[in-house]
Amino acid sequence: MKKSIVVFDLLFYLIIPYLIWNQGRDMLGDYYAILLSSVPGFIYTIYRFVKEKQFNVTGMFILFSLFAGTTIDLLSGSAGRMLWNQVFFGIFMGLLIFSTIFIKQPLGMHFAVDIAYLQGEPRNETQALYRKPEFYKHFVWLTALFAFRSLFQAGLKSYLLMEYGVKKYDFILFAMKISGWIFGALITAGFVFISVKIYNYHEKKKGPEEPGSNIRTEPKI
Repeated sequence: MKKSIVVFDLLFYLIIPYLIWNQGRDMLGDYYAILLSSVPGFIYTIYRFVKEKQFNVTGMFILFSLFAGTTIDLLSGSAGRMLWNQVFFGIFMGLLIFSTIFIKQPLGMHFAVDIAYLQGEPRNETQALYRKPEFYKHFVWLTALFAFRSLFQAGLKSYLLMEYGVKKYDFILFAMKISGWIFGALITAGFVFISVKIYNYHEKKKGPEEPGSNIRTEPKI
């Protein structure tokens, strides 16, 4: 299942958009070719959202970023303006994610709670567990990594735009996807690290008369 997800991610987020851009820019122009190239990823994301029943904090975040980003693209009017607006939107999203740390609601923790809930764990009990200081600090760092990803990618895109311009959108697309996958691997490693911490915590809590725990190891990756 995970292998098929990787294949579909490559297909809808990179290969099809690249083909649309490469084959359609002469006929449609840069702006409409870039705009059209985002449609497969948009439809695929909505499909994954509904299929995986992500009607929670994670789902709302995905939908907000998806629809806000698409609206900005539609209102931009030109390819150059659209790509620069994506830079500004990335900065906004990075700062928004950072702000969840300061209001004591780190987004990474809520993502993990949603994963545990989809596995059948009580949301309130899981959140109480994750707010314990030994786990909470790791979720803060994980959220900071989410925010840094948005800011880094915004900075990378702005550099590439200034260096190469809209005409090299195919190169920009590949560079952004590769950097996104690198950050995705780091974030996954962060979730795995926290999972190990939680697993060890439950193992230490188990006693001879307590064969199980109320909450299983979360989040599972």
